[in-house]
Amino acid sequence: MKYEITTVRGRQLWDSRGRPTVEAEIELAGGAVGRAMAPAGASRGAHEAIDLRDGGEAFGGFGVGKATAAVNGPIASALRGRDVRDQTGLDAVLEELDGTPAFSKLGANAAVAVSLAAIHAAAAAEGLPLWRYLAGGRKVRVPLPEVQIFGGGAHAGRRTDVQDFMVMCPRAPTVRRAFEITADVYRAAGAIMEETGRLAGVADEGGWWPLFASNEEALETLAQAIDRSGHKAGEEVFISLDVAANELSHGDGYRLPLDGAELTSEQIVERVAGWTARYPILSIEDPVSQDDMAGMALATERFGRTVQLIGDDFLVTNAARVRRAAAEGACNAVLVKVNQAGTVTSAKAALEAARELGWSAIVSARSGETEDVSISHLSVGWDAGQLKVGSFTRSERMAKWNELLRIEEQMGAEAVFAGLDALPASVAASHR
Repeated sequence: MKYEITTVRGRQLWDSRGRPTVEAEIELAGGAVGRAMAPAGASRGAHEAIDLRDGGEAFGGFGVGKATAAVNGPIASALRGRDVRDQTGLDAVLEELDGTPAFSKLGANAAVAVSLAAIHAAAAAEGLPLWRYLAGGRKVRVPLPEVQIFGGGAHAGRRTDVQDFMVMCPRAPTVRRAFEITADVYRAAGAIMEETGRLAGVADEGGWWPLFASNEEALETLAQAIDRSGHKAGEEVFISLDVAANELSHGDGYRLPLDGAELTSEQIVERVAGWTARYPILSIEDPVSQDDMAGMALATERFGRTVQLIGDDFLVTNAARVRRAAAEGACNAVLVKVNQAGTVTSAKAALEAARELGWSAIVSARSGETEDVSISHLSVGWDAGQLKVGSFTRSERMAKWNELLRIEEQMGAEAVFAGLDALPASVAASHR
């Protein structure tokens, strides 16, 4: 009976923006405890699961009293007495209890905190690190990190149209070395910003706050930072972009205020294609908006064999949307955000759908984060191959990167860094 859930408790804590969030805690009959916190996004897809907020004046409308009450009330009653090892069954109970497609009744913030707390409690009951519990005896890899250097879009007052300018080090021998190289690039970028009078603090995810005259100037500065760091662009260090084109959608096309441009779907794809031709770009996320299937298919045709093309708002961690996109020739990778799906089971289903298609997968944080390190363990235990957390500063980000270092150390001689192999096969082959 040690796996029987005896207590489910919800509480209000705080995220990295100083906004309330939900923490769930699950205690088992054997004494094991699991605990997890819900993150929150700023750039959100219309089709993702919905956080339940209180509205009104308190906490600027971001209160989570209703979501916390859902954890302490109906969720606790429904899960008490159940076997915590039955993650699929527990998550099915959450979905049935809510009864809406997007967790609009209980709140995705309530559901995801409870769902994640359950896997932590199960791992604790087995006496295993969470990543090892999730791996279930399979050989798994340490993921390739995707790390923000400049934050833009909704994460930085829309100072650039592109939301994230990131770097990846797929040829590093270990994740520890990948972080060392990334730190060099981050410092070099800061030095360039300071020398040019553009140093203005950091954005939501810890990347440098961008003061650029155009999106391409940001790309050029990032390329310069890689060179100044002493590492080779296109060999040791590659660029990754999150365009977050949902935020740029305007009528039937796209508006890029920084560039003073009004673009059609075809034109924004061609603009991004031009960037891939001029800079060592390895990965691009959401180059078109969430319902622009034709645009994503065109992007996949134009540069999807040499660039990882990720659906975030476009796929919202949804297995059915992954399969539909594949049928239309759109994307070759999925971003996996557990709170987009609402439960661990649904998030894993999206990852597995991508894997069956030969796509790659990236487990991701949100712009509003906490010290919770669940996603570090998910990225390893599910053998996702990649992890996106934000930048290389701020403790809510570094907690997750540092946890990867601990996991790599726990693996010892068995540790394998995913590197280039984490990418879609055609993309990896084009860069070998």
